Amino acid sequence: MSPGWYLRRLSRMGPREVAGRAGDVLRKRRRRREYLNPRRPNPLRRREFSNGLGTAALPDVPADAVKRLVESAEELLAGRAEYFGVVRDDLVAPDWSADPKTGRRAPTDAYAFDIAYRSEDAVGDIKQIWEPSRHQHLTVLAAAYALTGEERYASRVADHLKSWWAANPPLSGVHWVSGIELGIRLISWVWVRRLLDGWPGAPALFEDNPEALHQIWHHQRWLAAFRSQGSSANNHVIAEAAGQLAAAAAFPWFPESVGWRAEALRALDEHLRANTFGSGLNRELATEYHGLVLELGLAGALEAHAAGVTVPESTRLVLLRMFDALAAVVDATLRPPRQGDADDGHGLVLDGAGTDRWGSLLATGDALFGRRTWWPRVSGTDVRTPLLAALAPEALRVTAARPAARPVHLADAGMTILRSSAEGAEVWCRCDGGPHGFLSIAAHGHADALSIEVRHDGVDVFADPGTYCYHGQPEWRSYFRSTRGHNTLELDGTDQSTSGGPFLWTRHARTTVLTSEDTRWQAEHDGYATGKRPATHRRTVTLDGTQLHVTDEVRGDGEHAGQLSFHLGPEVDVELDGATARMVWPGRGGLATAVLDLPADLTWSAHRGETEPPLGWYSPGFGRREPAWVLVGSGGVRGGTTLTTLLRFDR
Repeated sequence: MSPGWYLRRLSRMGPREVAGRAGDVLRKRRRRREYLNPRRPNPLRRREFSNGLGTAALPDVPADAVKRLVESAEELLAGRAEYFGVVRDDLVAPDWSADPKTGRRAPTDAYAFDIAYRSEDAVGDIKQIWEPSRHQHLTVLAAAYALTGEERYASRVADHLKSWWAANPPLSGVHWVSGIELGIRLISWVWVRRLLDGWPGAPALFEDNPEALHQIWHHQRWLAAFRSQGSSANNHVIAEAAGQLAAAAAFPWFPESVGWRAEALRALDEHLRANTFGSGLNRELATEYHGLVLELGLAGALEAHAAGVTVPESTRLVLLRMFDALAAVVDATLRPPRQGDADDGHGLVLDGAGTDRWGSLLATGDALFGRRTWWPRVSGTDVRTPLLAALAPEALRVTAARPAARPVHLADAGMTILRSSAEGAEVWCRCDGGPHGFLSIAAHGHADALSIEVRHDGVDVFADPGTYCYHGQPEWRSYFRSTRGHNTLELDGTDQSTSGGPFLWTRHARTTVLTSEDTRWQAEHDGYATGKRPATHRRTVTLDGTQLHVTDEVRGDGEHAGQLSFHLGPEVDVELDGATARMVWPGRGGLATAVLDLPADLTWSAHRGETEPPLGWYSPGFGRREPAWVLVGSGGVRGGTTLTTLLRFDR
């Protein structure tokens, strides 16, 4: 990163964080000696794995969930998998440091903290390298063994673990740089050992294997020394605490295990509470990270319980509220909002491709905590729910007040969900009136104040375009997190908040919700309230059956260059005639249609799949993008300007 980035990053830290990071630098210098001459653990003599599932839970896994799992396991045995849009067929014996996207290979014989892992020139796309080494494909293979008894799945797991351990000695290479990677990897190893419990080779692979003990000990020792802190204490610190707790509870094979477990349980409780609003939504206001943190918190808490450790009531209460919040915001198809960053991250993977992640989470919440009557019904099946429920039946339940009806407005997070029915099809509208993001850097936030998402029967009509990438493609990173990349108003060609880097915002727009009712929402933000011509953007949204009214007001002095954008989902086709847009998309019973009456004060144009600069794109998942229409209205706006938009669903 450039010197300017380091100065901007330093400006977002307080004195305590600066001191903590200075301590990290000193510890990394001392650990360099161990990189050259690694310490060996002193494991306890009596080592066994006692936290298995037994056989009672396995018959409870539905047959179709088993079928999906086995199909995915067969693909993995053939060496095939897809990571962030890149299809791989080299996973029979993978090169753990190779990036198939750029063709580059990260160094394996360098001290981890010397590697410029953010540089594609130095290592390739680090996400492509890290993801297979989370070993979540191994939990899929191990689950396939547990449910079928076929040893070829277990043998492949053993081959990959031995290969990884040999290729990645402690503190060497890029897999020892980031704590979130170590934490998630430990959770995977715990579940691999659990799912292979009936395999005769499991003890020799883990508790009786000096190399496994070496790796497990060094992973936990790393996490004890280099936990994320200060302005970086977001989902990363949850993964670090959950991974260390899971490993110390399931693998209590070292003199340090009891202390590691106690500290990790304390840290998980502290940071789950800090990362979660009272309403239950994750404070990063990035929906996929809500799912990630919930999965990580569950993994840690369940492992502690399985080891006979009491999980604090405050931890269980946060997890309960996170489930209730998820149930509150999903649409009729169980899809949550597409807010903020998303990188397809999972805390634990036990299911095959085609399993609905959000439906599975809600089913797990029902099994562990009990559902409220207003929760949406889950019709799909999964492997995860019966296995997690068997590990700790009702152990996490907590007595607490819960919403009696489905919340419309989660006030602390500034999220409002308006709903109505259009001839049996749900109209779902998310209104964004919350903080810009979490902590001083708001790493995973977007410049999307007052933006809206609108769905018709689960189909994106006004879509949040998504994330697409993190490192290596700065123009695309900037577009997908920009104000013009969302369904809101941009003034004078600038974002509402000021970016200082790909995971750094140096100035945050502040939003105030003025009205929030079942069918009407109003809010404003101060992102343009500084400079020579300060202005405030106020938006009012009203949902009246099949009609959505959006009113944008510009308050302040002077004239501004305005750009109002409406990004359409990839299934929506559009014809634009002046200030009228006619939209059509595949619906349940045939084609669905709507008419969009746009503000005539602006000049409207339609764009799709443009690259210089990027405009008109939708990212269905990390590393993937596809063309989608965006309607852009441009023109001069001044204080007192009111722009009115009307969306009318025909069927």
